[in-house]
Amino acid sequence: MRKRVLLACVVALTAGWLFARQKNPTIYTIPLPPKPDFSSLQWLIGDWSGKTAVKKAPGDVHLSVAYALQQRFLKIKGDVSLPATKTAPATHESWVGMLSQGASSGAFTLRLFTSNGFMTRYQVTVTGSRVLFNPQGGPLPPQGWLFRWMFAQVGSDVCTETVDVAPPGKSFFNYYSATLSRVAAGNSASTAPRGESAPN
Repeated sequence: MRKRVLLACVVALTAGWLFARQKNPTIYTIPLPPKPDFSSLQWLIGDWSGKTAVKKAPGDVHLSVAYALQQRFLKIKGDVSLPATKTAPATHESWVGMLSQGASSGAFTLRLFTSNGFMTRYQVTVTGSRVLFNPQGGPLPPQGWLFRWMFAQVGSDVCTETVDVAPPGKSFFNYYSATLSRVAAGNSASTAPRGESAPN
């Protein structure tokens, strides 16, 4: 008889515990970081296309900048084709990167992946209408080589791109400069890479 009473008490306690668990479930939440402020980069969002500043054999440059992942990042895609010169062979490279909020307000970080297999990181600084990308290493950067570049707004639908390179142990020199124009939406003639559109 005592065993039956003890068993009944255990069953009752277990049922009560299960009922309490079902009635008041534990809710787990993960605090989200604040959304970054991309207002200083708003002018750069869109598709761009242009030529390098070489009269005899200009290269082609295409750029696409778009919001991604609930506007918490900017996805940047580029495509560059440069003809051969006296000091360098013809090159073609595509790249894609994700730009995120940096450690301080107004600073950003770009993680870049290229069609040549490089994975690099850049510190991005915005000063007025200029966006400067400075190399900060990365998981697999070009060994010994440094690249930095800058976009500068020169009109509502026009910007310039300046790319500098430093070979191992040497100073920076201008690799190429280009003038880019904004590509109108729906312009099928453009080969500019398309990014994700900004959410409404």
